[in-house]
Amino acid sequence: MRKLTYYVATTIDGFIASPDGGSDFFPVAEDLAAYMNARHPETVPTAFREPAGLADAPNLRFDTVLMGRGTYEPALAAGITSPYAHLRQYVFSRTLTSGDPAVEVVPDDPLPFVRKLKEQEGAGIWLCGGGRLAGALLPEIDELIVKRYPVAIGAGIPLFSAGFHPRRFGLADCRAFGNGAAVLTYAGGLD
Repeated sequence: MRKLTYYVATTIDGFIASPDGGSDFFPVAEDLAAYMNARHPETVPTAFREPAGLADAPNLRFDTVLMGRGTYEPALAAGITSPYAHLRQYVFSRTLTSGDPAVEVVPDDPLPFVRKLKEQEGAGIWLCGGGRLAGALLPEIDELIVKRYPVAIGAGIPLFSAGFHPRRFGLADCRAFGNGAAVLTYAGGLD
């Protein structure tokens, strides 16, 4: 069975984006970018792969990406209809339509869809965001890779947006970087 990994950046107060969806407040660190690019090159958007030296990098862990509408819309606003052309792309939205055949818009409940997706052959599935989609998929998340940055913003889009449904994860790895950021990897299935 395929694994669903929620790989995302967050503030120390648990937000993945500002209230308007922005994320330009996350501090850049070359050592962190090099570490993540070496381990997860497929998480770099297609338009940035060549400048990052990843144009020919193979997909190491994931062949599929899941996005909520709010995660997908910044690419659309920039005129990019297929932000991860090197992956199978699914966008969950009841109102959005896609003009790009490489992006499948899923208007249905994400939980049963992802359960079926996990049963298919293939590599891992990357949950790119956002918080509402992560909240809906919490029962199916097998792993969390959280880039936690040393910044607090006070309000914004939370890491998970859902009702109260505790789910336990175990810390599998922790790495710190020069800018004070840490990458925390958690394994699910402790319930």
